[in-house]
Amino acid sequence: MGMTPTVHILVLAAGSSSRMGGPDKLLMPIGKMPLLRAVTSVALATGAPVFVTLPPDQIAREAVIADLPLHIVTVADASLGLSRSISRGMTAVLATNPGAKDGLMILPGDMPDFDAAALSEMITRFRVEPDLIVRGGTDTGQPGHPVIFPRDLWSDLATLTGDEGGRSVLRQNQGRVRVIPLPGPMSVLDLDTPADWAAWRNRNL
Repeated sequence: MGMTPTVHILVLAAGSSSRMGGPDKLLMPIGKMPLLRAVTSVALATGAPVFVTLPPDQIAREAVIADLPLHIVTVADASLGLSRSISRGMTAVLATNPGAKDGLMILPGDMPDFDAAALSEMITRFRVEPDLIVRGGTDTGQPGHPVIFPRDLWSDLATLTGDEGGRSVLRQNQGRVRVIPLPGPMSVLDLDTPADWAAWRNRNL
């Protein structure tokens, strides 16, 4: 019997937060901590190795996670789009010598509702079928985040360009995608704008 696949979690946090109109969304508070620290803490609680992409000019973001046991990946060309974060992050993961059946979980840093139980469930499902793409979704079947890509698709992720993320890889491999229902709206809820934050806070009062 082969070794149990490891899922490496890549938290994407190198964006410019431009839609906030000034404040850095990843530093805004979720409960008692900044959003970025909250998301990375949930990722770490799964026991998986965690990598976080950051732009070189966001020292404050690094400061809020500097004491956590994770790998910080500086993305010098983050302005070229989300694809650069995925490529640079994946390069850092590859440097740790992952196994042939390992997975890469792409986890956006601006999604506040994930918990360790949901992420751990996805990791468990991937380990059962490590040749599939395991994708979070709503209980009605709407696909969302995060997404775990099997090892053989990492080279495809490396060729992405611009701000598309992994959408083209998902389209090209639709037959391998398994959507895992996660509680509530966590898989589709991100906080990009002041209106998003206001609505989220109103729901969580």
